[in-house]
Amino acid sequence: MKIVARLLLKLIGWHLIIDIPPGLKQYIVAVAPHTSWKDFPIGLLIRSAMDRRIYYLGKKELFDSPFGFLFKWTGGKPVDRKQSSGLVQEVARHFAENETFAIALAIEGTRKKVSNFKSGFYYMAKAANVPIIPCLFDFEHKTVHFMKPFVPTEDAEKDLDMLWTIFRDVKGAVPENSITGSRVSGEW
Repeated sequence: MKIVARLLLKLIGWHLIIDIPPGLKQYIVAVAPHTSWKDFPIGLLIRSAMDRRIYYLGKKELFDSPFGFLFKWTGGKPVDRKQSSGLVQEVARHFAENETFAIALAIEGTRKKVSNFKSGFYYMAKAANVPIIPCLFDFEHKTVHFMKPFVPTEDAEKDLDMLWTIFRDVKGAVPENSITGSRVSGEW
């Protein structure tokens, strides 16, 4: 599957940059910008090309649809966003119970324009004591870049501002919904 995925990526003109250390077994992939449904199939293709098992969270409604089996089969974990359900601790438990575990999250929480990230990914990484891998989905240059690991500090505002800067001005599939300007801090 890895060879087929790499060939398909090459045929459609996408490039993959991976700065994840080879021995890193646990991490959270913070993906942005998430502006279109197109991110999902590209993400699955990228994951296959990397030959890594990286799970993802998706809204519960996707898993209740006629295509729900597809989301489960591709490594999805349903999330009910209408309830506060202890998701941070649930994800931290998955890390504690599995020697090798990675999960990808669209950190904006929506495909619309945002002025801040959803902070769950950050607190999941802190609770599980795992690094965050910023992952830039750059449709302008047809590049997906998995950056070097970032370990959260005790200063969430500073960390989230730094991450915002990394993702700022990277063009998603719908450029007007990409991350631009300054992050509106404190809005979680």
